[in-house]
Amino acid sequence: MEGGSEDDNKCEWNLYEAYNELHALAQDLHTPFDAPAVLVVGHQTDGKSALVEALMGFQFNHVGGGTKTRRPITLHMKYDPQCESPSCYLVSDTDPSLSHQKSLSQIQAYIEAENVRLEHDSSSQFSAKEIIIKVEYKYCPNLTIIDTPGLIAPAPGRKNRALQAQARAVESLVRAKMQHKEFIILCLEDCSDWSNATTRRVVMQIDPELSRTVIVSTKLDTRIPQFARPSDVEVFLSPPACTLDGCILGDSPFFTSVPSGRVGSGCDYLYRSNDEFKQAVFSREIEDVASLEEKLGRSLSKQERSRIGVSKLRLFLEEMLQQRYISNVPLIIPLLEKEYRSVTRKLSDINQELRCALKLKVSLFTLDEAKLKEKGRTFHDMFLTKLSLLLKGTVVAPPDKFDNAQYLISKLAIFGYLLSLGMWSWLNSLTFLFCFVSGETLQDERINGGAFVGADGVQFPHKLIPNAGMRLYGGAQYHRAMAEFRFVVGGIKCPPITREEIVNACGVEDIHDGTNYSRTACVIAVAKARDTFEPFLHQLGSRLLHILKRLLPISVYLLQKDSEYLSGHEVFLRRVASAFNNFAESTEKSCREKCMEDLVSTTRYVSWSLHNKSRAGLRQFLDSFGGTEHSNLSHVASGTDSSTSIQTTETKLADLLDSTLWNRRLAPSSERIVYGLVQQIFHGIREYFLVSTELKFNCFLLMPIVDKLPALLREDLESAVEDDLDNVFDITNLQHSLGQQKRDTEIELKRIKRLKEKFRMIHEKLILHQAM
Repeated sequence: MEGGSEDDNKCEWNLYEAYNELHALAQDLHTPFDAPAVLVVGHQTDGKSALVEALMGFQFNHVGGGTKTRRPITLHMKYDPQCESPSCYLVSDTDPSLSHQKSLSQIQAYIEAENVRLEHDSSSQFSAKEIIIKVEYKYCPNLTIIDTPGLIAPAPGRKNRALQAQARAVESLVRAKMQHKEFIILCLEDCSDWSNATTRRVVMQIDPELSRTVIVSTKLDTRIPQFARPSDVEVFLSPPACTLDGCILGDSPFFTSVPSGRVGSGCDYLYRSNDEFKQAVFSREIEDVASLEEKLGRSLSKQERSRIGVSKLRLFLEEMLQQRYISNVPLIIPLLEKEYRSVTRKLSDINQELRCALKLKVSLFTLDEAKLKEKGRTFHDMFLTKLSLLLKGTVVAPPDKFDNAQYLISKLAIFGYLLSLGMWSWLNSLTFLFCFVSGETLQDERINGGAFVGADGVQFPHKLIPNAGMRLYGGAQYHRAMAEFRFVVGGIKCPPITREEIVNACGVEDIHDGTNYSRTACVIAVAKARDTFEPFLHQLGSRLLHILKRLLPISVYLLQKDSEYLSGHEVFLRRVASAFNNFAESTEKSCREKCMEDLVSTTRYVSWSLHNKSRAGLRQFLDSFGGTEHSNLSHVASGTDSSTSIQTTETKLADLLDSTLWNRRLAPSSERIVYGLVQQIFHGIREYFLVSTELKFNCFLLMPIVDKLPALLREDLESAVEDDLDNVFDITNLQHSLGQQKRDTEIELKRIKRLKEKFRMIHEKLILHQAM
């Protein structure tokens, strides 16, 4: 950087500035622009924030034990040889186009205040919204780094439920950030044995091959004393390829140490300035190399030295991002062109809706009640047509159309309208409208609608389910969910039976003190079946209800696509949504209760004609206990001494009764008999449960959407005009919300246009530089 010409430095400056703006735009618009950045991932106390500070060359963050970082912190760092001290700018949370210069102490105070605020927020202790800081400094690398909250590994047990909930929230936030394929993942591991994949366990769920992951072993200065032999150090510095399970970026891990002291003027601070801190980081790097060479008894090779120390990691990341920045410039321009056209169309649609709203306002006074009702009936008929189309099957709704939830919001013009009316309760009931409502893969469906999970907590591999990778909706998605239910439940085996359970189930008869092992088997089988299958009933209901609720926003999209959605009819849509949701929820509950009645009756009383689905198989199983008797009977049939055979048979029968009916000691033969009976009864219940549940959900959940919903919606829409006539066409509020959307969209359009021109100029300069 420092040795380059002034023109080269200016070009690079503009390049990093453009990518910083692109990253901010991608975050604000939820648009997948390829804006490379380094995402730092690690567990609590792995030293994430400290490593980020060492890479920057100055301290600013809230660090220490426990959970400190509760919002991701994005640092847009730019090398500026003129900045003797760091110049920091805090980007506004409300308006990303604004940034305010802050001192390091102000930045640190703001971060600490945000962490404290979230820590005391019972509803959400972590936030995915990034704190964005721009930094210009002569010691800064040209990098965009995102520091994430530390992953948590809580202890099991009920008393740790709060910490377990926090761990799930943090992991979900970090996983969502890692989904951005343009991000390079900086995976921090605080361990001396590479077989312990602590952070890698989470990272490899998103990047299985570690193809965009750089692994960093932190706190090297504390690791070196732990090694007793040079061979241990050799394996640690150069782990076998099979240990890391992939082709990691850089081919091998990096090793870093960061001094623990803080910069400040008080007696508790070790360093008086950031220059002292920077020098301490460099000195620590030299000491680590010397300690390793002493342990190994040899000098480190050039390759090994290139992986040790913060400065080496910083150089590697900067060079890699610079290559990606330059190579991606030609690809960014068409993406920005596409987004510019999309936002232009969106602005045109908003202007069209504003004109329609104005016309409707002018003509409102000439419309009578009969015409308004006719509009409601037309909307009702068109909506039901789209709904039926989705259930029967269609391809007119592209599966990936709603990847950007803001698209749907802007097209419907509902969000601002409802806010202006203060309709918070309805906003809550329509949360799904603003969620990810495109065609769903099976993995998406499991996340959003709930997975089929047995008592062992293990999910069936989604790849084994037909069409698992396809993004489905409507009837196709309903069919796939039902197929998965059949597949999962149909493969369930009877849970293990312990001797204690058999003895407890024997109990005492009311007329004798013998044992009735058929009753024992029935008691165990119905209890196991009820506990096993009842959760699946609730899971199926939740999954199918999720699928049916997704029909509403997709149907509305089809109305909009075919120009059948009427601006100014938001209250109609509210009534439709409310009626549809209430109907779907009540119908699912009623259907589930019917299925529950079946399950209760099947696990309340055993009918052998129903529960014993394989009498021949059970007979063969039980015959294994009386092999001698069958042999003797065969001898009788072939002319052997009948009196001897009968006596032997009677003896065996007496032995069998003695070991079962008359003896309460649980013999192995009795245990096997009970186990065989339980298996047969359990499997009989399973088959009946599968058939009856699928039939009832088809008859009492799916079919009512087809034959009962139309009449219900018509009744609701008829009453909408009668009860809410003044508010249905409250165009003033609608105009206000559309006006706000128009202003926001115009600002968005200007940002994209400015950034598009900036990247085009950079591209032209790069071409000119290559030609020279």
